[in-house]
Amino acid sequence: MANVIRHSLTAEELAALALSLAHLGAGPQSVTARRGLRHAFEHLDLDDDVIATTLTTLTTPLPTDVARRARAVANAITARLVIRIQYHDAAGRMTVRDVEPVTCLVHGEFWYLVGWCRMRRSIRAFRFDRILAVEPTDLPARAHLPQRYLPFQRRSRASRPSAA
Repeated sequence: MANVIRHSLTAEELAALALSLAHLGAGPQSVTARRGLRHAFEHLDLDDDVIATTLTTLTTPLPTDVARRARAVANAITARLVIRIQYHDAAGRMTVRDVEPVTCLVHGEFWYLVGWCRMRRSIRAFRFDRILAVEPTDLPARAHLPQRYLPFQRRSRASRPSAA
């Protein structure tokens, strides 16, 4: 049996792997891949409810319609293209937004698209289950560093951008 060398994955690497797995469906390769992702989390303290829920969400296939939208988002991230989304927010309002996708992540039981919202002119996190449609565009998106825009993470004072 081959030796396996274990390395810690960065948050960006985990997000990319999880997004890739999200739209694989439920075939035999996806089952093996999700098991591998679970192994990547072995070093975490799963007594934490948020981490345990997040791990379950990461390793559960997305519904077919959500997976199709996730695939369109993943393609736009790779191609660095703006996407147009129809979004239904928590208050029930429907908007159409042009978004420069940066990354995708899971927090608790929800998948999120993190991107620069051109309508709000700021970084936003959009829940995948509230994205009703994703339309690719030919508009180039600016390069954004994912680690600067990951919500739900604790930041020390030293790592926060200073106000100039």
